[in-house]
Amino acid sequence: MDTVIYSTHKFEKEYLLKANSSKHNLRLLDVPLTSETAYLAKGATSVSIFVNDDASAPVLEKLSEAGIGFLVLRSAGYNHVNLEKAKQLGFRIARVPAYSPYAVAEHAVALMLALNRKLIRANNRVHELNFSLDGLTGFDMHGKTVGIIGTGQIGAVVARILYGFDCIILATDHIENEMLKEKYGIIYTDYERLYKESDIITLHVPLTPATRYMISKESISKMKPGVMLINTSRGALINTKDVIEGLKNRQIGYLGIDVYEEESGLFFEDHSEDVLQDDTISRLLTFNNVLITSHQAFLTNTALDNIAFTTIHNLDCFESSSKCENEL
Repeated sequence: MDTVIYSTHKFEKEYLLKANSSKHNLRLLDVPLTSETAYLAKGATSVSIFVNDDASAPVLEKLSEAGIGFLVLRSAGYNHVNLEKAKQLGFRIARVPAYSPYAVAEHAVALMLALNRKLIRANNRVHELNFSLDGLTGFDMHGKTVGIIGTGQIGAVVARILYGFDCIILATDHIENEMLKEKYGIIYTDYERLYKESDIITLHVPLTPATRYMISKESISKMKPGVMLINTSRGALINTKDVIEGLKNRQIGYLGIDVYEEESGLFFEDHSEDVLQDDTISRLLTFNNVLITSHQAFLTNTALDNIAFTTIHNLDCFESSSKCENEL
């Protein structure tokens, strides 16, 4: 199958080629899928896109006009795809439903620990030969209350890790995981209690109309003063301007994010020689209690292997016109 791979990054190229093993004709492009680049898919039968590619209705129309019938996502989330329009145009779409919940979960906990123990600041000091410990005091994770919003595959792994720290774990999810309750003592509750009692809140839900801006001025006001907020899911789960206000008035004591609502065109690229045009993330970067990583929570060799393998498997299914278990 002739496939155009949009937004091909150096870190994934070798994994895709290895998984493909010359089965499909892959055209690896480093440019993202946009209305302006959709024409590059002409002559192919399928395209593969990454998390920040644009699969809105106008772009899908251009892909359809170019003869594309299959859309293969290299991600679990699909909020960047207009599914209704895709179905109208007759696209078959498949995703990577799970690549490594451990990768994302471990990164979320790493953000917690790095913020708590001020590891970035401590490392910078030592490199400047400043070995003072003033201002580096953290807290014991032991006995702290952590609120997990969403206990799917990733949230469940976070719960298991935090159980090892002997944390009190509150959770919200429309489906309660009985194993987590029985084996790890997870307490399912409502948002009110989770916000009120949690020292740390970590987000592990998909972006939907219901979850967009779930963290906003209203919800932040219900949280424990000085709360630590972690987001490794989707940027638009939080209203960044409201979070900045929460940081300024110290309602939020720590912020760790691996995703950002306006990350498209910013994350995954080297802008070290550019003038940063995004005033919101510029403001976030001024806080010493904020830790930002550029959507790297998934970035382990295990996850990259799984993403590449599943992507090629989905292409195999479409080429053979067989049923695909990962199809949307």
